[in-house]
Amino acid sequence: MKVKVVFYSMYGHIYRMAEAVAEGAREVAGTEVELLQVPELAPEEVLERSGAKQAQAAFAHIPVAKPDDLADADAVILGTPTRFGNMCAQMRNFLDQTGPLWARNALVGKVGSVFTSSNTQHGGQETTITSSHSTLLHLGMVVVGLPYSEVRQTTLDEITGGSPYGASTIAGPDGSRMPSENELAMARFQGRHVAAIAAKLARS
Repeated sequence: MKVKVVFYSMYGHIYRMAEAVAEGAREVAGTEVELLQVPELAPEEVLERSGAKQAQAAFAHIPVAKPDDLADADAVILGTPTRFGNMCAQMRNFLDQTGPLWARNALVGKVGSVFTSSNTQHGGQETTITSSHSTLLHLGMVVVGLPYSEVRQTTLDEITGGSPYGASTIAGPDGSRMPSENELAMARFQGRHVAAIAAKLARS
C-alpha cells in the first residue's frame, strides 16, 4: 500500500511536519511512504532575499511531484502553509494540474488528508484545511481528519496548533518557532490514522 505525502514548504515548518506525518504512516504494516514536494513558483531573487532559498536547501533532496505521481497512491496527504486562509499558490497550481486525473476518475476512492502551518495562532489554519478538502472531494477522495481524541488542544499549558480537521503548527511572526513535540505528535498520528484507513479500504 502506498501513501504519498505531498507538501510545499518555504522555511521548513511544513517539511518537518511532513516528516512526522510520514513517520506515522510508516508505522502501519505494509505501508510504503513517499515524500514529494510541489514545484516552486516564487522567483529566485525573492527566495534569496527572504532567506527561503537557504531554508529550502535542507530538503532539496526531496523529489519534485508531478500530478501523475498521485495516480498509484492509496492515500495522499497534503501539507501546505496558509495564505490568507487558503492553500498556498504552489499547492493550488499543482492541484489545478490534476484535471486529467479527475477526468479518468484516477483518484476516486483514495484517502485524502491535509495539514498546515501559519505564522500566528489560528491564522486561517482551519479554513486552509477545509477549503483544501473541497478539492479532494471534487477528485472523489475520501477525506480523513484528525480525531478529537488526538487533538492536543485541551490543555492551556502551551500554545499549539491542531484541530479536528488536521495537524498544524504555528511558525511565529518571524518564522523562528519550529513545530513543537505536541504538534509533531499530532502529525504522526494523522499519518498513522490515514494509512490505517487506507489499508482497510484497500482490503475491502
